[in-house]
Amino acid sequence: MTGKITVIGSGMMGGAIIKSLIKGNIPPASITAVDIQAEKLKEFEALGVKTSTNNIAATATADIVFLIVKPGDVAKVLKEISREIKGKLLISVAATVPLSYLNKNSPLETRIVRIMPNLGAMVQAAYTAYCCTENVTAEDKETVKGLLNLMGICDEVDEKYMDAITAVSGSGPGYMSIIVEAIEYAGLKVGLPRNIALNCAAQTVIGAGKLVTNLHEEPARIKDMTTTPGGTTIEAIYQIEQSQIRPAMIKAIEEATKKSQTIREKLSMV
Repeated sequence: MTGKITVIGSGMMGGAIIKSLIKGNIPPASITAVDIQAEKLKEFEALGVKTSTNNIAATATADIVFLIVKPGDVAKVLKEISREIKGKLLISVAATVPLSYLNKNSPLETRIVRIMPNLGAMVQAAYTAYCCTENVTAEDKETVKGLLNLMGICDEVDEKYMDAITAVSGSGPGYMSIIVEAIEYAGLKVGLPRNIALNCAAQTVIGAGKLVTNLHEEPARIKDMTTTPGGTTIEAIYQIEQSQIRPAMIKAIEEATKKSQTIREKLSMV
């Protein structure tokens, strides 16, 4: 039993989480969507979700609270709902904000989980990493895992990996959109209609991902399965490897990881 869930911050990610919970058969009436902009809440009202512009009132009735606000607003919101989250399960979706900072700004009795999902939650295809404070129970973890699996797939990780995961997965849909667009444009160049080129590109990326996650195939194995002597795939791979795409992707993710570390370190000094 998950009990009552409050989602503070019902923007893009908050909305994705709410809709994933509903699609996963969490009763809409057990969810409260909170946002300071009442206009954003209308779509959730239409889904049968309770709505509020009052963080304190919405948190008071909750068993589980998702905190989805900007890193710079975390301390302010936690101070506001301090009494209401005491002894409850708090799931923070605030990027780069470490458990130590969340702990420092919450009552000791609060059981805190830090998660890093990505935009795939909008279609229940997210990868979400999560880590927990020591007082989070085994039962809490099962509850969290159940909720996160409604958004896609998840792994519990050591917090030291969260900056890298933010760079690889949290920002990942941005990288993949470039890949999909590049394949789409290539399709256009060789004469495909735009809608065919885009669907072909997007579904190919989805299929490659599912070969890894569903069938546990290694990427190198997928490449070998597709490649035949003197065929089209080996010709294309030869051209791709000339572009230095691997070093470019590695460098990009290294820099994104450093940026996440910098933001986290600045926040820790506050």
